Amino acid sequence: MTQAILQGRTSRPRTIVFYAVHGIGKSTWAASAPTPIFIQTEKGLDDIGCDRFPLAESWADVSAQLAQLCSTDHPYKTVVVDSLSALEPMVFAEVCRDKAKKNIEDIGYAKGYKFALDYWRELTTALEWLQKNKGMTVVLVGHSKIVRYENPETEPYDRFEIDIHRDASAMLQRWADEVLFANYEVFTSEKGEGFNKRVKAIGDGSRKIYTNERPAWKAKNRLNMPDSIPMLKENGWAEYAKYISK
Repeated sequence: MTQAILQGRTSRPRTIVFYAVHGIGKSTWAASAPTPIFIQTEKGLDDIGCDRFPLAESWADVSAQLAQLCSTDHPYKTVVVDSLSALEPMVFAEVCRDKAKKNIEDIGYAKGYKFALDYWRELTTALEWLQKNKGMTVVLVGHSKIVRYENPETEPYDRFEIDIHRDASAMLQRWADEVLFANYEVFTSEKGEGFNKRVKAIGDGSRKIYTNERPAWKAKNRLNMPDSIPMLKENGWAEYAKYISK
């Protein structure tokens, strides 16, 4: 059978993994996306005033909420899962229930984390369906953690990564169109010499979203974005959306 040849760029809703340091305003940024509905796996949305499902307490709750979005008519243009870091224990609990184990480590040889990937794939499959059939943008919010990275070309160093297991993190990063990392802008100054030398951190609270990978963090984008964009306090989504329209 002859296959059609596709040419040029295609406009479509985006899939975004957005992770950041604690308290920077991850949920507020996601809430400024077009007409969002939140699947909340942790507390913290009450003060934002966004539309949201009741707090999910299990993988079954998350699955039911996704199914409702898939099967009903609704006005929402963005689905936000907040957060991946709080969803992961629910995934692990479901794996343990299926395998009749008390702890995911009890499965042995790190197999539990491989079984968990099946549930993450179930999540991305549902989200892709919403993207393609409901025209919904997807935002997955995550906390950050600092991990030691064993680079084969250099000495080991620390960097920011998504606060979930490395296998799930790698899978979601491959799947997403954009992986964005947000942090406060910090500068350092040195005072003194020798044993009296001190390094002082300086910052005015300015926030940036980093769009390309650097030694200190994981990130990527498919929109030819600059290395960083401002994380605005009001309507932060608008700064990112400029590059979608381009």
